[in-house]
Amino acid sequence: MQTINNLLKNAGTSLYNKDYLLTWEQPLDMVKATVELARAMRDMYREGSDLSLFKSGLAVSQFRDNSTRTRFSFASACDLLGLAVSDLDEQKSQIAHGETVRETATMISFLTEVIGIRDDMYIGEGHSYMVEVGKALDESYERGVLPIRPGIVNLQCDMDHPTQSMADLSHLVTRFGGFDGLKGKKIAMTWAYSPSYGKPLSVAQGTIALLSRFGADLTLAHPKGYELMPEIMDMSHAFARESGGSFTVKNSMDEAFKDAVVIYPKSWAPMQVMEERSRLLRKGDKDGLKELEKHALALNAEHMDWEADMKKHALTDNALYMHCLPADISDVSCKHGEVSAELFEKYRLDTYEEASYKPFVIAAMIFLTRMKEPTRVLTQLLDRTPRHVYP
Repeated sequence: MQTINNLLKNAGTSLYNKDYLLTWEQPLDMVKATVELARAMRDMYREGSDLSLFKSGLAVSQFRDNSTRTRFSFASACDLLGLAVSDLDEQKSQIAHGETVRETATMISFLTEVIGIRDDMYIGEGHSYMVEVGKALDESYERGVLPIRPGIVNLQCDMDHPTQSMADLSHLVTRFGGFDGLKGKKIAMTWAYSPSYGKPLSVAQGTIALLSRFGADLTLAHPKGYELMPEIMDMSHAFARESGGSFTVKNSMDEAFKDAVVIYPKSWAPMQVMEERSRLLRKGDKDGLKELEKHALALNAEHMDWEADMKKHALTDNALYMHCLPADISDVSCKHGEVSAELFEKYRLDTYEEASYKPFVIAAMIFLTRMKEPTRVLTQLLDRTPRHVYP
């Protein structure tokens, strides 16, 4: 725990009464502290420790897109800390009747400690929505309407998927024996073929923006036309230079896999497709969406050879296969997909291990946004103090 306390001190900032939205907004030491806290909580839970911090309080989840792993990870994290989870269903609320964002944000927050939001469907809007919710909470808290200011945790937006990328980083830190173990390691984040369209860019973007900060030799590979957001690409190049690593872009999965120690083949839609999809969804143009789907699937079909299989894996340095799940597995979940059945089965339990960090990453984010004196509370947790610890 001393390592975590030192990292929090060195970060030079506090997340209390703030939000955890984008990893690149956080100082590097805060990122490290979050990972180490998540890993420590995971170990403590497995040892039977009591990690509850609250006697009561609400955790509100708002999923504007489908979710399995992240939905249950958020619920698990909140239960671990002693919070009750309530899901905000927009169709069953006044949001469907035009209630404003700032009104909704306040109305759900009178006894709420944290709000988890997934909003990844609309390019240019998901992150902006979370910021708008945060501003509404700030106003209501500062004017005395709310007794506490809930923290917001980004459960995936159009730009980043921080709970996923931080869970992935936790997995890698454990695998390679610490943050320094990533230095000089070749990691390949690549596009992969999928028989479905509309997969967000944010997993790939979150991965490159985070791992480029740790001195890895990071390679991004995708077919032409599947580029990521330019501002995140520029940021990843800058992070790689600062960390003493490298960031290279290829248009070949084979080249990216060559000598890699970690591979992360994951499909995403072309940015232009996602922008057009957002426009059509807002208009409610069902016919337009059907035509766009045909076009996007035809684009994907031009690159069916972008499948991770044992032959491609042989190009690597016995690389660890990673995926956020669910993967499109050839001859299992689809005819042709992101990964062959043989390769996925070889690393299936590794991907489950990777996913196991997410509840604790979310718990760590909640902890840091709700605890005013995190180092004191950490010490009390180790001493097995009563079930409620005030911030």
